[in-house]
Amino acid sequence: MNETIGQVFSIVADNAPVPGCTVSKLVKETGERRISHFALAAGTDISAETYSVHKLWIVADGDLTAVDGSGKETPLPPGGLFVTPIGNPIGIKTSNGGIYTEIETDKETAMNKTIEAGKAFVLKDLIPYAERRIVNMDIASNSKMKFVIMSFDAGTGLSEHAAPGEALIFALDGEGIIGYEGKEHVIHAGENFVFAKGGAHWVKASKRFKMALLLTLE
Repeated sequence: MNETIGQVFSIVADNAPVPGCTVSKLVKETGERRISHFALAAGTDISAETYSVHKLWIVADGDLTAVDGSGKETPLPPGGLFVTPIGNPIGIKTSNGGIYTEIETDKETAMNKTIEAGKAFVLKDLIPYAERRIVNMDIASNSKMKFVIMSFDAGTGLSEHAAPGEALIFALDGEGIIGYEGKEHVIHAGENFVFAKGGAHWVKASKRFKMALLLTLE
């Protein structure tokens, strides 16, 4: 994965827009599909295109807006999720600049039935907190990747285990502690972390904490 491994970082800070430009950074190729970060400068856009599979757009920052073939506009809030429709042109634009991650799926991808393509969702609002519990929701999965969101009540966590593939964490709400290869890292909403394949790690919620996890498999 083309990211810093084993320390807290920020997709927003590492992908600042270039004035007048749209910029993409390849993060990972999984089979024929790609995971990329996009940074759009103020007043720029990516024109509408038609896709045969869904793409997941995870908004990190900015005032992005999805625009479909009929001209309908859907604002995409920071921390938001948008699933591109199939067979209907869709593009994205911004007035003041924006940064997002795009996950390409394939025709075998299983999508959560509560997530409707063409609508915007706030990721942290898709699942609740539950007293003394961890809540988990699979958003999308196929043989090459899995995208899931999780909520941890204060004091809950995951015991140490090794990742079967590389994983990118999006901290969505609150504060958590990630243990990785013997070191502890405090992570807050809006920050990110990457596990290498086979990297021993654990997660603990010192306070209530929500995160999304993108797991890629070879």
